[in-house]
Amino acid sequence: MKSPEPTLARVTPIKREPEKPAAHETAFAFDDNRLASLVFGHYDQNLARIERRLGVSAHANGNQVVIRGPREACEQARRVLQTLYARARLGQAAEEGDVEGALEEASYQKNLFPAAEAEGPRETFGELRTRRRGLVRARNPAQDRYLRALRQHELVFAEGPAGTGKTWLAVGHAVSLLEQGVVERLILSRPAVEAGERLGFLPGDMKDKVDPYLRPIYDALYDFMEGRMVERGLATGMIEIAPLAFMRGRTLAKAAILLDEAQNATAMQMKMFLTRLGEGSRMMVNGDPTQIDLAPGQTSGLGQAVDLLSGLERVGHVRFAHGDVVRHDLVRQIVEAYENAPAKAPTRS
Repeated sequence: MKSPEPTLARVTPIKREPEKPAAHETAFAFDDNRLASLVFGHYDQNLARIERRLGVSAHANGNQVVIRGPREACEQARRVLQTLYARARLGQAAEEGDVEGALEEASYQKNLFPAAEAEGPRETFGELRTRRRGLVRARNPAQDRYLRALRQHELVFAEGPAGTGKTWLAVGHAVSLLEQGVVERLILSRPAVEAGERLGFLPGDMKDKVDPYLRPIYDALYDFMEGRMVERGLATGMIEIAPLAFMRGRTLAKAAILLDEAQNATAMQMKMFLTRLGEGSRMMVNGDPTQIDLAPGQTSGLGQAVDLLSGLERVGHVRFAHGDVVRHDLVRQIVEAYENAPAKAPTRS
């Protein structure tokens, strides 16, 4: 009789959790308690935003701050806070958008110089300066490319979703050109196209009728210029705000010309507008190809113009994405959700 074969013991492998990198601690202090308080934000809300974005913990006590977490994240948080402090010393704000911009800038520098351990920023985002707003700095790489393109080219196309700062930066650049004497007037325009609504016959004169369509441009203009200067400019013709249809037959020399919501310009309107460019002028064309409100059968002229002209040496083209939204964190998520949603046939009632 054969003896039974020995039964081998079943061994269950033990799953080991990946080792987490050892926590790093960075501590430093600012010279001025008041400025440090501005940098940290009301109830340390700026520190909380940095914590969420970078996965670190930050604790402030007076003018001192201690940051704990992965080494790279701690160094990035330190650069962000030091950037905000340097700007606060120059009288610049440290609000929600400024913190986001500093975070983007620190990330941008890290990508450019991954092995560098520089104490200060080696390359910063572009900026523009106006009398009312002072120094305005780009808040992400796309805005940086846009500001640089505006300085380098006579005609610049910018495409991207709402909230990326296209109109605001374009108006700011146009105002800076006017203040520097590069141009003598501002021409701000957009197509008068209803966004899915029927507004009917609006009361008032021509200005009253088109003002609702041009309100976003007015808002940006008042951000960069004193109200009395805007009113004086509108009265003297130094600032002209007009619907696209009123541009035909003109040659615009020594002017900064902005066409906003350009996705709602037809191909013929776009050709008409672009050929208004005169000697000594700069032209900016902004639009969101995903929000076309033209009637069925009409083709948007923005995409066609970009395809035809963006390869020319004196023409710039910048494309913004949903990750470049600076208006509000929730706006960025809304834009991303709509872009990622599968296309569905409209429901019929």
